[in-house]
Amino acid sequence: MTFASAHAVAEAVRSGRTTARATIEQTLARIAARADLNAFTQVLPERALDQADRLDADRAAGRPLGPLAGAPFAVKNLFDVEGLATLAGSKIRRDAAPAPADATPVQRLTAAGAILVGALNMDEFAYGFVTENAHDGPTRNPHDPTRIAGGSSGGSAAAVAAGLVSLSLGSDTNGSIRIPASLCGVFGLKPTLGRLSRQGAFPFVESLDHVGPFARSVADLALTYDLMQGPDPLDPICDRAAEPVSDRLEALADAPLRVGVLGGWFAQGAFPEVLGALDLAAQALDAEGPVIVAEAEQARAAAFCLTAVEGGRLHLETLRERAMDYDPAVRDRLLAGALLPEGIADAARRYRPVFRAAMARAFERFDVLLAPASVCPAPRIGQATMDMDGQPVSVRKNLGAYTQPISYVGLPVVAAPINRPGQLPIGVQIIAPAWREDLALAAALRLERRGVVAAHSPTERP
Repeated sequence: MTFASAHAVAEAVRSGRTTARATIEQTLARIAARADLNAFTQVLPERALDQADRLDADRAAGRPLGPLAGAPFAVKNLFDVEGLATLAGSKIRRDAAPAPADATPVQRLTAAGAILVGALNMDEFAYGFVTENAHDGPTRNPHDPTRIAGGSSGGSAAAVAAGLVSLSLGSDTNGSIRIPASLCGVFGLKPTLGRLSRQGAFPFVESLDHVGPFARSVADLALTYDLMQGPDPLDPICDRAAEPVSDRLEALADAPLRVGVLGGWFAQGAFPEVLGALDLAAQALDAEGPVIVAEAEQARAAAFCLTAVEGGRLHLETLRERAMDYDPAVRDRLLAGALLPEGIADAARRYRPVFRAAMARAFERFDVLLAPASVCPAPRIGQATMDMDGQPVSVRKNLGAYTQPISYVGLPVVAAPINRPGQLPIGVQIIAPAWREDLALAAALRLERRGVVAAHSPTERP
């Protein structure tokens, strides 16, 4: 199987070596051939082929094509897609009115020539790390279909990992881009909170929700991120001017970079292969460590509380009316969160400046910090518990142990897959100060150049 980058697809379409229609026809065939992965919940052949034909007509007429011309992409099914009900992985929203327009990130990628081919499976209402959806079934990991793809953006990661699309979009509240990127062996970016518009993405926890891309290379990740940047009056926190990275990424990767390795909480309970993968990245970047941020465990607890309260409040009325239509694993956590006193959320919000200051102190010495993206390689589908430090713990609750503290304060992170051919994927988090996605992407590019990180390619089936 050929895993074409978005850059390569666009160059081939612009040069006339292939057509957008041919590219999309091949994409739709690949999606159909890998229906066993259960990555897609909706495929959009008519929309995709219509856009491809219009793009080919533009080329024939000599009109300029966008930087992602013909590159197929898909989106987590919590993004609005014009004409479709926005499911957010739920049963309840299957009878919702169709979205009147695409979400802002979808509009921006489409305007750049990327072609939307479908919507992707996820944990219901983004509350989970496994994408074992009670309504749509589990998404399977392309590297071992008996294992999870991670979540809640599991379909987004699996579709890119399997080469079904060049790019995808997901969301990340507590780790929902970084964990599936790690478990499926692809690159993912959780930007700074407020950097990319969330307009048209169904909310989960307003104060923690991010959106971001998945890709098979740093160059594709950076370009996709650039094309979605810019203020959006429909998302009040997305009000900063765009700061493109792609055109200066090579120079940034050549510049001196001070790298630290988070220890303490960020190593506690990690599987040996996770720590080994982290060490490979640390050695390649001449990193120093361990860097101890003592407040990380409390930050993770605060993120848990904030998630439970805000998520529970968002769904309270619907829970009163249709509780039995929720995924049981999600319903019980939302109900528990809705019953928590508001003072819990207030306390969780008050701790934010404390942890933000602690991370700022760490960044006084370092440009970027490394940490594991997940505590283990992909568990098996249906696996309820795993061992951490010799104790059985819940898989669902603990896969995000190292990601939750970082999204609690909205820092940008690139999840980069360590190059481990023939082994289950493991990723590292490359964490940068707020608004410095460029530093995280530069570190990822440096690792990619040295062969330390690379998107994994599943063994092609006969």
